[in-house]
Amino acid sequence: MLKETIQQTLNQAKHGRFAEQATQLLNVLGYHQQESLDPPKTPQQFLYDYDQQARLPLEGRDRLIEQCRYIDLLLQFTPEKLQQRGQVPLFDPLKKVNDAIIDSYLFIAIELINESYTRTELATLTRDINRIFDMPAMILFKYSDNLTFAIIHHRLHKLDPAKDVLEKVTLIKDIRLAQPHRAHIDILADLALPSLRAQFEIKNFVQLQEAWRKVLDISILNKQFYEKLSHWYFWAMEQVSFPDDLEKYLANDEAALKAAGFTKDPVKNKQTRNATNLIRLITRLIFVWFIKEKGLVPDTLFDPRQLETILKNFTVGQASCLSPTDRQDACPTHNYYQAILQNLFFATLNRKMDERKFAETGDYLHQRNDYDVKTLFRYANQFAIDEATALAYFKDIPFLNGGLFDCLDKQNICVDGFTRIAKKQAIVPDFLFFAKEMAYDLNAVYGTKGKTYKVMGLLELLNSYKFTVAENTPIEEEVALDPELLGKVFENLLASYNPETQTTARKQTGSFYTPREIVEYMVDESLVAYLSQAVGQASCLSMVDRQDACP
Repeated sequence: MLKETIQQTLNQAKHGRFAEQATQLLNVLGYHQQESLDPPKTPQQFLYDYDQQARLPLEGRDRLIEQCRYIDLLLQFTPEKLQQRGQVPLFDPLKKVNDAIIDSYLFIAIELINESYTRTELATLTRDINRIFDMPAMILFKYSDNLTFAIIHHRLHKLDPAKDVLEKVTLIKDIRLAQPHRAHIDILADLALPSLRAQFEIKNFVQLQEAWRKVLDISILNKQFYEKLSHWYFWAMEQVSFPDDLEKYLANDEAALKAAGFTKDPVKNKQTRNATNLIRLITRLIFVWFIKEKGLVPDTLFDPRQLETILKNFTVGQASCLSPTDRQDACPTHNYYQAILQNLFFATLNRKMDERKFAETGDYLHQRNDYDVKTLFRYANQFAIDEATALAYFKDIPFLNGGLFDCLDKQNICVDGFTRIAKKQAIVPDFLFFAKEMAYDLNAVYGTKGKTYKVMGLLELLNSYKFTVAENTPIEEEVALDPELLGKVFENLLASYNPETQTTARKQTGSFYTPREIVEYMVDESLVAYLSQAVGQASCLSMVDRQDACP
């Protein structure tokens, strides 16, 4: 019910005065404003009323005047107001908590003049507004038909307790008012005051800000995503089939067989084969998801309603396929992976835009020029439309000159299974991409007993998260999955693909991924060491304010 109300309120925010619509949204989220709003303020009026001490430098004032149409202070949350409304009973008196003192909180609505803004531009405007006030402010930005929530963390200055230090800006960015992403609806629902109070103790504004921080924590978001992806991976392991040409080809060369991760045991070989191919599939598809975020791949290729008219025999879920005991002969619908994804990977992203075409069919005489060319479209018989119409869906997708989308099938040895030979084709049932969330027994995989696990189709999973192509930084971040995710997914899945070595499999490949936090720490410390040597004041250049170290 809350999520439906949030969506309806966002839809209505397209029209009328933004301050009124933003107030209505805050009310829905439990941050109530009952007082009447002041008339809308131009940036000049806002600065005159609230920045009379000129706390904001001239550059910031000019920026607000240039970029903002209206700036409205919607609500100042105080302990008295919260207690009067019964929202947070027994609100603690003012005190220091976690190096911060916050005695009230502001909510401000800003209508911007441009059609779009980068994360850095919005973060800069957020800092400008927060420099004006003693208390922190949550900013709601509106530009075109988009809405962004911006929150900045405050802490006390270690040298001057009368001052605040503005730290990282966190953004829920580009919420589409007309058609909000389901991930944005989920995030806003989690930010609602009743939802926060159900999870966290909130008796002061510092705890409220800390609750917001935890809900919007990117590391937790990444962890949740990976857990769900891991469930999908182990579920899919029991449902897919890939060609076994490589281990057959290497069967007489034990050293080469072992180097490729195979043994003489066909059961273990099947696990390794499925695992390595699924890891490649996941990595390729997540990469596609990031470039789709840039509008370079059409949504049509991932929309089951559209796919029903594009593919033959397309179904998003079959009951007979949802048990680990069912085999591929009980799951006849696997056209999506072959006709859409394999053609996307190998014949589109791996081939120049003006050279894309279907491979010739018929006898060898007709096929000879296209024989063993792995960058041509295949599976024309699986499309419900003609070849020219099918190619039109892929024509504007760019050519990527990289190795990720190279087909690994070589000279009749099939690895990816992108072939017209039916017995050598890869089989990945449609339901693995489109099934709705359901319970599935993964206790044997995880070594648990009686635990309930949930799985869903891979595209359902990807659609439930917001992706961004800009990597987060130590000073600003968007509540979305960024490209760093690819490294984490690859490393974590790679560590589980080998049934014998499990967590040590990563060491065999030499693949290691350094988390962003470690990289940031190394960079910070290197800069501190360099700058301290350059200016001769090593003790004053620490990232931590230390009065005793700065004589």
